[in-house]
Amino acid sequence: MNGAWLAAAPPFLVAVACLIVPGLAVVLAGWGWRRVHVFFLAPAISTALIAVAALVAPVVGLSWSILPLAILTGATAAVAFLVGRRVRPDAGTEDTWRLAAVAGIVFASAAAILFAQFALAFSSPDSIAQRFDNIVHLNTVKFALETGNASPLHVGATSDIPFYPSAWHAVTALATQATGVGIPVGVNAANLAIVAVVWPASVLALTGALFPRRRSALIGGAALSTAFGAFPALFFNWGVLYPNVLGYAVVPAAVAAVAMLCRSRTAAGLWRESLLLLVLLAGCALAHPNAALAAFAFGGAYAVAYLLVTAIERRTRSAWTTFAITTAACLAAFVGIWSVARTGAEHSKWPPWQNSAQAFGEAVLASPRDYTPTVITVLLLAVGLLAVVRAPRRIPIVAPFLVAITLFVLVSGFPIDSWVRIWLTNPWYSDSNRLAALLPIAAIPVATLGVVAVTDAARALPLPQALRRRTIRVVVAGVGIAILFTVGFGANVRDALYQVREAYAAVPDALLLSPDERALLSRLDEEVPADALLIGSPRTGASLAYALTDRDVTELHIFGSPSADEKFLDGHLRDIDTDPAVCRAVGRVGVTHVLDFAGRDVFDDAVAAKTYDGVQGLDATTHLVLIDSQGDAKLFRIDGC
Repeated sequence: MNGAWLAAAPPFLVAVACLIVPGLAVVLAGWGWRRVHVFFLAPAISTALIAVAALVAPVVGLSWSILPLAILTGATAAVAFLVGRRVRPDAGTEDTWRLAAVAGIVFASAAAILFAQFALAFSSPDSIAQRFDNIVHLNTVKFALETGNASPLHVGATSDIPFYPSAWHAVTALATQATGVGIPVGVNAANLAIVAVVWPASVLALTGALFPRRRSALIGGAALSTAFGAFPALFFNWGVLYPNVLGYAVVPAAVAAVAMLCRSRTAAGLWRESLLLLVLLAGCALAHPNAALAAFAFGGAYAVAYLLVTAIERRTRSAWTTFAITTAACLAAFVGIWSVARTGAEHSKWPPWQNSAQAFGEAVLASPRDYTPTVITVLLLAVGLLAVVRAPRRIPIVAPFLVAITLFVLVSGFPIDSWVRIWLTNPWYSDSNRLAALLPIAAIPVATLGVVAVTDAARALPLPQALRRRTIRVVVAGVGIAILFTVGFGANVRDALYQVREAYAAVPDALLLSPDERALLSRLDEEVPADALLIGSPRTGASLAYALTDRDVTELHIFGSPSADEKFLDGHLRDIDTDPAVCRAVGRVGVTHVLDFAGRDVFDDAVAAKTYDGVQGLDATTHLVLIDSQGDAKLFRIDGC
């Protein structure tokens, strides 16, 4: 990292504030200061508030800004206060200041590691991911800012779909709007806030809920949040899937709410935790619908396992009735949701990676995509699984991991025409990458159990009198914690971060924008009028002129629905001197300039050559006046039409 990253400091701080303050206000109003792990729910609650505020703002006539978020936060905090004041805390459940101090320190440590990991992987504050989906994400942030509307019912217009999950775009728009930075800087700043704040906080919320008042669990959860390549790093290379990053980052918090709900003992407590769960599920869904499905699958598995263990231990009719009703409700909801939440066949044809045995091995080690397993992480997973075998009452902790393993083995190791694979994994586009990213989320509680088990075993060891001194124990514990945090530099996460660096590298043969192409775009403000309309192949990155230079383009994304005239120009603009129909189409569309980025296509050169032959590889003619070029990148002005 270098001084250039100072440019990202203001939007980063704005994003962090937006992702902490609203949720913190709700937590304080509804729960007070008593429980440490509840504080770590704040970023997930903030995400939900941002997503809902973006949805509601245009309905009540407000432009997207901090204002609608502040109004919704105030209203939600008031409701949380009214509900929370009816809940009487159980005696002796208050967390100690020592636990709070440990939680704060390990959270800050994890945040620092994650920030450094991804800032280094992004290379510079204004770098962009050279990947297919980045076209729509950058342009959608610009569209939200330009129209003052970040609603999921609005931002899908960039690719002509009626609904697009917009929580990530809303957060990024707030960070960009408040500081005036360029879209790439705002995107990187928001992503750093998500991976360094939202993700580790959600993990600590979950580990704190599963292991109440256990410092070792908080330490283990914080360290393990930095340890896996499959999440969050994978989504900054595959796709890129920015909305999924935010959605998955809050899944642990939603599962934590399920754990809190299961432990509620009063009617008022059940109401409060149920409302919390609904808020977090809404946040997951508006960040990305398949994140809500993951939260439901993991939370449902945990709840059913928890109630089963409770029924076995208590052996009462009420316990068995609660288990039976909950299980039936979860199964019915599962069948209904999975029957409705289907993706189109054209988008869910991703083939499996390997055979089922290989898939199972990768899943158990939480090391998909040939990522090298980190030894400490694998050992902790093994100890955690052994602890479950020795104490079956801990089965609820491993239940979500079993779900994640099952889904990954199906999508990655079963034949593409397997009906089980199709039915269960279709909501994730039957994409092995999207289900691979769920493995760390579900594995962390199991590995954290391993940390707790090791800690308990160490405390039970008979020690010589000389080793019982507090100073020595503190030193030994400090060394153990330092060793544990080395997982953030292990082989598993290093492999994935190397791929992220490749995805963000601005090299001459970059898939989306080469340095020459980006340099040409940087001069558009001086060379092209503000009311110009540019045409070019979106598959070469030409459409990013909208996000990067504030100039309109005919197609904001590859999956848009261009008009008949725009399609005609895509294929025939090169014939402008010989075919009068071209000039007539130019006039109807209003095109004034052409961006010819005749470099590599972001996905498939053959498709690009067939569909966009009319706007690539052009030469200057009577009607096409070359006004700037750099390398293979050219800018033409259309004259005489």
